[in-house]
Amino acid sequence: MPTSKRKMNRKRWKQPKIIGKRSNDRLGLKAAQPTILKKNMRTVLIMLLAFMAYLGHAQQHKPLKIWQDTPERAASVTLTPYIPQGAGRDCPAVIVCPGGSYHWLDTRTEGDGVARWLNSQGIAAFVLRYRVAGVLAFVTHYRLLIRGRQQPDMLRDVQRSVQLVREGASAWGICPTEVGVMGFSAGGHLAVASAAFAATNYLAPLGIKPKVSVRPDFVAALYPVVTLADERYVHRRSRKGILGEWKKTDNRLKDSLSVERKIPFDCPPVFLVHCDDDPIVHPGNSLLLDSALTSKGIPHKFVRYATGGHGFGASDVKGSKESRQWREAFVSWLKGTALPLARNSTKGKNDMYSGLTPSPSPRGEGSDMPCGLFAW
Repeated sequence: MPTSKRKMNRKRWKQPKIIGKRSNDRLGLKAAQPTILKKNMRTVLIMLLAFMAYLGHAQQHKPLKIWQDTPERAASVTLTPYIPQGAGRDCPAVIVCPGGSYHWLDTRTEGDGVARWLNSQGIAAFVLRYRVAGVLAFVTHYRLLIRGRQQPDMLRDVQRSVQLVREGASAWGICPTEVGVMGFSAGGHLAVASAAFAATNYLAPLGIKPKVSVRPDFVAALYPVVTLADERYVHRRSRKGILGEWKKTDNRLKDSLSVERKIPFDCPPVFLVHCDDDPIVHPGNSLLLDSALTSKGIPHKFVRYATGGHGFGASDVKGSKESRQWREAFVSWLKGTALPLARNSTKGKNDMYSGLTPSPSPRGEGSDMPCGLFAW
């Protein structure tokens, strides 16, 4: 073999430089192990921190069973808190009531999505999964045989939610005198009802005596169901869901649950949104409510859009470009009107239930009469 090729082979097969302490660690693997371990530990640490952050996020959004340890049998009713990062004691809170014709709940668009958007504005949110008639009541008439779920179940759920949010305000870092209710479609009816019927304590039959007021400090109703009596505008599916099969034709009950006819003079400020092209809930509902609020001198803002339809919630894609502007309008109204009124009012501060009227006693065993039904 030529000398030049021998030299080349020697260079090619030259032993690697010994890095480790021992001479037999020819590739320096043992010395490289600490470096590999450091990189692995760093990766594990990052993954652990991410997992802990996820657990913290999940704990924050853990649904609360609002009727736990109470006589009320409603285990399915939950209140899910969404608290913005860095919330202080002056953080306002909104209880969100999704829509669904009082038969089901659109918690994705009109619940969790709304809560996340409120958080982005520095507002705490609590998504209420209140009692509804259920899909079975939509396709059958089983409530002709048993009571099922109907009013005042829904209002009792929202009153209990206001109570728990106010009583736990310090733990969540929110202001107890800046708690409002926001509702969509049938949830809008419930939101307005929470203000219209706040003077009646629907928790009293259960032996619950809140230490705080259950009257919301403000209300936001988007494309709401309002009337149950005006046949020109009534949303019949919601009326059936709230009243049940037996009572949906009861004129006195329909009148008592038409919130435009029950607005009190001390109603909190109201933010109202409806689109003229709404194909599901007639915009005449909001016109009736706007007229009632105006006649009682209640501070309110009625935002009317030409397009947008129904069921857009706080979505970035649903509705129309015009209707999605309600979000900026609401934040502006909240900061400029609702919260200043709440701060200047003595109604929402430590109202100890002195003026509340207890609702009738609960129904007896075997009765299909709802608790407090005639308090409406």
